[in-house]
Amino acid sequence: MPEEEPASEETDDSTTRDALAARRGLDSPVYAPAEDSGLLAEAAVEHARGVTLEVGTGSGWVAEKVLRVSDATRVLGSDVNPHATRRARERGVEAVRADLLSPFREESLDTVLFNPPYLPTDPDNEWDDWQEAALSGGESGRESIEPFLDDLPRVLAPDGVALLLVSSLTGFADVVEYAVDAGFRAETVAEESFPFETLSILALRRRE
Repeated sequence: MPEEEPASEETDDSTTRDALAARRGLDSPVYAPAEDSGLLAEAAVEHARGVTLEVGTGSGWVAEKVLRVSDATRVLGSDVNPHATRRARERGVEAVRADLLSPFREESLDTVLFNPPYLPTDPDNEWDDWQEAALSGGESGRESIEPFLDDLPRVLAPDGVALLLVSSLTGFADVVEYAVDAGFRAETVAEESFPFETLSILALRRRE
């Protein structure tokens, strides 16, 4: 992974977002594995079991690790980006083109993984390419997270778990509150801090 420059006190929000975007490789139509991918992969290998879906699988890097080193019995990947699904299939991941959880059956998934697009982005400064789809979370950073949480109760098995990556740029407390309102218990199972953000993995399980 590329080394990161320490953030200065003068770094404003737009500079932070530009720096984050630059080190995620905007010259490729497929999101390249980065720090957030590594954190999600570590948690997924520990927690995944049964039928496992990685939403927004990108290159399939995380899904491939889960396929090789976890208790998952079947690993699927989904992404809106056709370049991404093709790349994931090259890694041996069963990948389908899909918008979030829409094509999956009720209570069919034991584990769901999601590293969402989370960079807060000014609507007047969108990139209008596949990297935007992978990175931009809209003005709040939660444009994909909230519909994902709305639909998650439908597809997650009663004793299933979802691992959701949350950035401090997105508003950690806001995501937790939304998840609880959607009917989940939220527990932080991994966390790592970087110059521009803190990344956390939330394990979401149905409330009894």
